[in-house]
Amino acid sequence: MAVKGTVLVAGAGGLVGRAVIDHFLGERDFDVIALSRTPPSPATGARHIGVDLTDAAACRAKLGEIRNLTHIVYAALFEKADLTQGWLDADQIATNLAMLTNLLDAIEPGNPTLHHISLLQGAKAYGVHLGQIPVPARESAPRHIHPNFYWAQEDFLAARQAGKAWSWTIFRPQVVFGFAQGSMMNMVTAVGAYAAISRQLGLPLVYPGIGSRVTEATDARLLARAISWAGRSSNAANQTFNVTNGDALTWENLWPVISSAFAMPIGLPHPMPLARIMPGHAATWAAIVARYGLQDITLDKLVSGSWQFADFAFSRTHSTSSLLSTIKIRQAGFADCIDTEASLGWWLGRMQELRYLPPPEA
Repeated sequence: MAVKGTVLVAGAGGLVGRAVIDHFLGERDFDVIALSRTPPSPATGARHIGVDLTDAAACRAKLGEIRNLTHIVYAALFEKADLTQGWLDADQIATNLAMLTNLLDAIEPGNPTLHHISLLQGAKAYGVHLGQIPVPARESAPRHIHPNFYWAQEDFLAARQAGKAWSWTIFRPQVVFGFAQGSMMNMVTAVGAYAAISRQLGLPLVYPGIGSRVTEATDARLLARAISWAGRSSNAANQTFNVTNGDALTWENLWPVISSAFAMPIGLPHPMPLARIMPGHAATWAAIVARYGLQDITLDKLVSGSWQFADFAFSRTHSTSSLLSTIKIRQAGFADCIDTEASLGWWLGRMQELRYLPPPEA
């Protein structure tokens, strides 16, 4: 019988963490440990350890006894309430570095079996939140001048790895399509809740953005497969890879996918700030929950800061395109892809199946 590996997934309740856990549980040759402050809802099916990664003493107490660990997938993330402003704040950077440091300080000494660490970044590595980036953005580009916790974590990991048997891989996806309750950057939940509220009010589905940008998305399941591949491939050792679905999109051209998921008509585009408007529809959401027997979760707990993320995606005017080259990861041996329209439709359907979003109506 083959010897199993053991993977620890930090950030188990997030978009990436949940997908990674599902993937490794499906492979059946890994034991999976899910790590987050509170148990993910719904449960992931993996063994869960609850710990606050900002608390070094708690990390040592709760994680120091883990043994025979072979892989770590670090998808934990601290974001500030003001999402986009927080991306440049020094304390946001310091907190994210401390979280990774506390985890490795607690786990690494007792696990000489450690083989690989996966670390998540994103298109902010290229300054997508500041202005137009090169098209396409490549992993070989010089490090962007702006402050970013990516650099702090990356430098820490590279220094920590020197002389060790384990390797690391960094992944840079675009907007991740997946499911996570209360995520700060969950586009699927934001557009799903927006569509459901519009329908409940008898309104068509209106595109709320400004302008048109060509960009990409990354299905969380695809990203999980890339992470699994990297943990086994010598070609991925100590490398950084862009990971996207493989096609391109404009957000307004995805609107038919959303309207189909809720069986509702599309209206004329009309710019509006979702982060200012949608929280005021908490009572409408409560009526939707009661009408369709959905999970008893408030609109704020379901969507959280993702309204801000949707506004950033739909209405930033400082760029016309955000495209990442995926040549490097394909040449290294991972060439999987997925149609973005099919991806969005699948995740909306999955959230309807789990009763987080209402079903289509005849």
